[in-house]
Amino acid sequence: MLIADRYEMIVELVNDRGSIRVTELSVLCQVTEETIRRDLDRLEKAGRLLRSHGGAVSLRDRQPEMPYAEREIMNAAEKQRIAREAVLLIKPGERILLDASTSAGYMATLLPDMPLTVLTNSIKVATELSGKERIEVISTGGQLSRRSMSFVGHLAERSLDLYHVDKLFFSCKGFHFEHGVSESNELQAMVKRRMLDIADQIILLCDSSKIGIQSFTHVAGTRELNAVITDYRPVAEQMEQLRELNIALTTV
Repeated sequence: MLIADRYEMIVELVNDRGSIRVTELSVLCQVTEETIRRDLDRLEKAGRLLRSHGGAVSLRDRQPEMPYAEREIMNAAEKQRIAREAVLLIKPGERILLDASTSAGYMATLLPDMPLTVLTNSIKVATELSGKERIEVISTGGQLSRRSMSFVGHLAERSLDLYHVDKLFFSCKGFHFEHGVSESNELQAMVKRRMLDIADQIILLCDSSKIGIQSFTHVAGTRELNAVITDYRPVAEQMEQLRELNIALTTV
């Protein structure tokens, strides 16, 4: 197969599936994984796809994100109550991970200045914490997503491999009791999936507008969560499901 033909095959596969891993492309194209990685780097520079940790993501079907400033004012009172409750779970000396959600942004505002290490891909969170001298702030870096004021892409995902945290606090576009946590944007979802892998405890911050929603891209199964903080009051069957999965629920 000519190199140009392989490039076209790769782009077609990525666009058809939305995302694909290097290992799969290596088998399908019958070349080494190192060759595929070089191909993906060249195709990303050519603007034909976007590299992610372990593979590539289609540019064709990327979901637009709502700007941070717009999300911040939606259900603001509920998110602030959720954030205030989440801050109570943090102990001095811990290492925590905050995503680029507006709920995490409110947490950063409410966090007291105490000995703490905070890892984040959020510019908003890093900025909020910059004036708190006892909190060490580590940013993932990566590709800047201007609408969410956060870092995404394979550099952001790869940097997370360097760390391990006690607790992850993250939010989502939708939380369905059967199907789990989902996001509207695949790049954000891929970063959040990586965050789950490096945390001992996984705590979902979820206002009631997101309950029962199954959005575009899967992030985590319900059984992967340790706790949910929400303003939603689950019905009896949902409460029983959470109990069976040993998920702590806090309703604010």
